[in-house]
Amino acid sequence: MGEAVRYPKLRPVDLRPMNRNGRSYILVRDPLRLSDQMVLIPQPLAPVLALCDGTRDLRAIRAALMVRYGVRVDEEALRALIATLDELYLLDNSRFAEAQARALEDYRRAPFRPPMLAGEVYPADPEDLRRMIRRFHEAAAPDDPVSEGRGLLSPHIDYARGGRTYARAWARAAPFVREADLVILLGTDHYGEDGAITLTRQHYATPFGVLPTAQPIVDALARALGEEAAFAGELRHRGEHSIELAAVWLHAIREEKPVELVPILCGPFVSFIEGDLDPMDDPRIARFLETLRAAVAGRRAVVVAAGDLSHVGPAFGGRPLDLRGRARLKAEDESLIAHMVAGDAAGFFARIRETRDRNNVCGVSPIYLALRLLEPTTGELVDYELCPADEAGTSVVSICGILWR
Repeated sequence: MGEAVRYPKLRPVDLRPMNRNGRSYILVRDPLRLSDQMVLIPQPLAPVLALCDGTRDLRAIRAALMVRYGVRVDEEALRALIATLDELYLLDNSRFAEAQARALEDYRRAPFRPPMLAGEVYPADPEDLRRMIRRFHEAAAPDDPVSEGRGLLSPHIDYARGGRTYARAWARAAPFVREADLVILLGTDHYGEDGAITLTRQHYATPFGVLPTAQPIVDALARALGEEAAFAGELRHRGEHSIELAAVWLHAIREEKPVELVPILCGPFVSFIEGDLDPMDDPRIARFLETLRAAVAGRRAVVVAAGDLSHVGPAFGGRPLDLRGRARLKAEDESLIAHMVAGDAAGFFARIRETRDRNNVCGVSPIYLALRLLEPTTGELVDYELCPADEAGTSVVSICGILWR
């Protein structure tokens, strides 16, 4: 067993609780999709994942399991588990680095980024997708469209749960979205590094065709951010769903006519939330926004933030949500929404920091950056919804649609 496997270090991965035949497991998936296979780990062995931090060999991991968690595991079983994680490129080592480099090369060589969720979250067949979107619009009964607007907040939750909010937001924005000659699409980077702003020169495809990436604008942004930093996490574009799910609705609302796109993944703002600085105090973010403002000047540009709101309950490591908890959650969401509607980026972020983001708002960075890019602006709330996140109904994801003028 090589040194990197003897001292295993888990990469950022997607962990989800799962029940099967009355037993609890942790489902481990690779957000980069270097392997399509997944690992099911029995709940008692879940601490192994936290202990794989690159500082312990197998003997130390076994000892920590017994001392800290009272879990005994056979050495060969543990060795087999680590070997499986390595085989699927889930460990941060040379095997992973080589696989990542190959995947990135393939991604860049392709004519476009394919719609990764087609056939899973929405139909891959264009006609079936049209029918699905039409059904959402008919059921949502959206308000009359508005002709003037510069941006919107769209969810990035799956369509099955968030279809009503998608339909109401995009239908309301339809006239100015159809008139746009450029769309800046800021999406949550669920596995991005703290403060990362990640670009791609690759085009984005939907079942309706290809949305061409505005490469000169990407080039300008890369110069502002630094080429290496701007593309360090580019492969995350391949598997990240936030931009894709908004891009499908964008293409549909435009009656399948393409438009130039600037797809940008926005990493978490953990250091800002836990510190005392506003993101605008970061020269890199300030340069990014200044460059983007210059790029959209004189264009019929629309800014889209693809972000959800709160993630609360056992599915996200919290306590079960009861009626009182739901009322508290709605009140705290309403406070954030008030700042968003007022175009108050500083107030929005101050509220997130005040609560230390205890509700796990999954759109802090794209929402904040959209507000800064659009300021001065005001908006209107189009829809708000609490979506179930577990079978017991004790976990929820809150989402909303907002239009900015």
